[in-house]
Amino acid sequence: MFEKITDKISGSFKKLRGNNVISNENIQASLKEIRMSLLEADVNYKVVKSLVESIEEKAIGQEVTKSVSPSEQFIKIFNDELVNLLGEKTEPLNIKVTPPAVIMMAGLQGSGKTTTAAKLAKYLKEKEKRNPCLVSADIYRPAAIEQLKILSEQIKIPFIPNDSKNVVDICKSAHEHAYNNGFDTLIIDTAGRLQIDSSMIDELKSIKNKVTVHETILVIDSMIGQEAINVAKQFDEEVTIDGILLTKLDGDARGGAALSAKYVTGKPIKFYGFGEKLDMIDVFHPDRMASRILGMGDVVSLVEKASGAIDEKDAEKLTDKFKKNEFDFNDFKDAIKSMGKMGSLKSTLSMIPGLGKLSSDDEALKKANVELKRTVAIIDSMTKKERSDHGLLDGSRRRRIAKGSGTSVQDINSLVKKFLQMRKMSKNMGKFKKKSKNMLNFN
Repeated sequence: MFEKITDKISGSFKKLRGNNVISNENIQASLKEIRMSLLEADVNYKVVKSLVESIEEKAIGQEVTKSVSPSEQFIKIFNDELVNLLGEKTEPLNIKVTPPAVIMMAGLQGSGKTTTAAKLAKYLKEKEKRNPCLVSADIYRPAAIEQLKILSEQIKIPFIPNDSKNVVDICKSAHEHAYNNGFDTLIIDTAGRLQIDSSMIDELKSIKNKVTVHETILVIDSMIGQEAINVAKQFDEEVTIDGILLTKLDGDARGGAALSAKYVTGKPIKFYGFGEKLDMIDVFHPDRMASRILGMGDVVSLVEKASGAIDEKDAEKLTDKFKKNEFDFNDFKDAIKSMGKMGSLKSTLSMIPGLGKLSSDDEALKKANVELKRTVAIIDSMTKKERSDHGLLDGSRRRRIAKGSGTSVQDINSLVKKFLQMRKMSKNMGKFKKKSKNMLNFN
């Protein structure tokens, strides 16, 4: 996400290198590039004007300390203003209420509302330890009701069926069901339209009039750019939204919707979706998102993803094997599987500082994914003994493995070489740690 805007903004920082102070003269070229890159990214022109003026006001005339370069100081100013623009702080859902907390999902048809309702339910269950249930109030599209039912079965969260043709009755009945059966959260998936119309707005208002809705979340497809902000503004004026959830943010190379939403509507972005899988949803952290836009990665989110994907006991076991130099091909395969649980390679790389550009290189990503699949295929073609003891892999065994995995002997040789390098590194790390400890205890 944000590839285009990140590349251009990163280029503008280079213009400040070699200066001792950020002055009006040397900053104008950078600000011009920033202004153009934001407008090209479909960011609302009022947002661009406000952001650039704010950066200019805070940057001009600032003395540059010896330990910090002008470009680094400018990036710090830019980052702070970007965080302010995106919302300053993370805004949680208002669901710490007398159960059941009611979350109403609103949005246009095609925004990904139904799938997002299931994603949010899964997130609340697994991350927030809530006990949610789902109901569909989309009486116009039977396929939408069936879709939510199927999704709820996949994530093992109760779906409340109702054959009524009255939207308000469905929601009131679901609320009563949630209360009587001990559910602390009810998520309502409402009907969408291709565009905002009076019947949809009246329907949403009638639900809010008869059922206490604690969170009205507007689901927006970030791919529609500037139009997304117009939609958000209209929805808020008509039904009053509490927050925004941006879908398909992984496919938005420009970033216009994410950068404009909070400023134009005054309502926070609370969550964002970044892929098709049902666990690809996360809380929107303005500071982390600003860091990613500026090409500095998002290490905090990466660590959170890794800790959620990798079992603590498995991680300890793997660390112990590294220390004892007992790391084998079974562990190698497990490590690759854990990477898969963290999401797509593209989203993972985008969080690592310095590798953001690689995440936008489709050819490089394609090659990396092919390499990972080839590695798993090779390991799967080994016997249990061969996986545990690489020393058994003589010429004939390697030829058999190559044939079984649809690869070449050269591929097997390359993998074994990389594997041995990893073992050597882990062994040396252990020795280095031991030497360091002895040096510390020398006195």
